[in-house]
Amino acid sequence: MSSGAMIQLDQVNKWYGQFHVLRNVNLSVEKGQKVVVCGPSGSGKSTMIRCINRLEEHQQGRIVVNGIELTSDVKNVDAIRREVGMVFQHFNLFPHLTVLENLTLAPIWVRKTPKAEAEAIARHYLERVRIPEQADKYPGQLSGGQQQRVAIARALCMKPQIMLFDEPTSALDPEMVKEVLDTMVSLANEGMTMICVTHEMGFAKAVADFVVFMDKGEVVEQAAPTEFFGNPRSDRTKLFLSQILAH
Repeated sequence: MSSGAMIQLDQVNKWYGQFHVLRNVNLSVEKGQKVVVCGPSGSGKSTMIRCINRLEEHQQGRIVVNGIELTSDVKNVDAIRREVGMVFQHFNLFPHLTVLENLTLAPIWVRKTPKAEAEAIARHYLERVRIPEQADKYPGQLSGGQQQRVAIARALCMKPQIMLFDEPTSALDPEMVKEVLDTMVSLANEGMTMICVTHEMGFAKAVADFVVFMDKGEVVEQAAPTEFFGNPRSDRTKLFLSQILAH
């Protein structure tokens, strides 16, 4: 195992009943690296990143995050979740809370941050995702792109070491995708360690240190973007790229 890695997956396997969803997955992500994970639907991409903060449980192999191994030990899981922010496809905001209340809830309850300080941090990150004027609105009053930027700000309020994105733009209308990707690009440029499951190949080309292609639960190929797009080695990768880049 790499000693400097922030995230290390070593021979990770997972089953849902008889279905073998992750097959001997190996992945090593250094501090500050940006990794894009792509592949056809059902290839295990989302399951893999959900295993990294124990939203899903792996059955074989090792996952080590920021020096802590993920086991069934609840203390370890809690310690990792404090360092790992997650942004989902659907925004998962609380509809009955204002944007500001959505952002301050976890810092106040989990990190025991005083309310005034939590609100100051929340307003800082709303500025950061360029929607400071939405603080007192409810999620239902915002566009999809704005809600996803609130979800990113909410994750950042916990000051995570690592951000995981699970298809953060796939539920958005096309005109809203760019505003969310722009937010993610600026985060990447600040040196945040990131793993992003996405079909946005332009984003992969712009920010990824390396691209991971998964199919049928396996990591088929991983390479720097120039190599991945310019000279893919696997026939499965070539087929996937020809289909996705044709759209």
